[in-house]
Amino acid sequence: MIDAHLIPQVAARFKALGDEGRLSLLSALQRGEKSVGELADETGRSQPNVSQHLASLLHAGLVEARRDGTRAFYRIADPTVLRICDAVCDSLAASPRDPKPPIEARRRRRAGGER
Repeated sequence: MIDAHLIPQVAARFKALGDEGRLSLLSALQRGEKSVGELADETGRSQPNVSQHLASLLHAGLVEARRDGTRAFYRIADPTVLRICDAVCDSLAASPRDPKPPIEARRRRRAGGER
C-alpha cells in the first residue's frame, strides 16, 4: 500500500517513467554508466532531447550524474526502478494480447497508409 505522505513522490516517479524516451534511456543505463553522447547514439535521440529526459529522471531521483571534466556520466541511482519495469513487462507478457493495434498503427490506417 502507498503511504499517504509519499503520494507526491510516488506520482513524480511514475510521471518520470511515463515517457518512452525516458524508458529507453533507463533501458540503456541498465547496462552501465553512459555519457549523454553515448545515450544519444544508443537511443537514436538528439543530445538536447537526451539531456532534457535525463534532467527529468535526475529530478525524480531515478538517475544520478558524475562529472569527469566537461562530460557528465549518468547511471541508475535507484535499482528499484528496474524491478518496477520488470514487473510491468512480466505482467504484459503474461496477459492476453490486446486486440487493438497500437495507436500509431490505428492512425496510419485512418490516414490510408496501412490496411
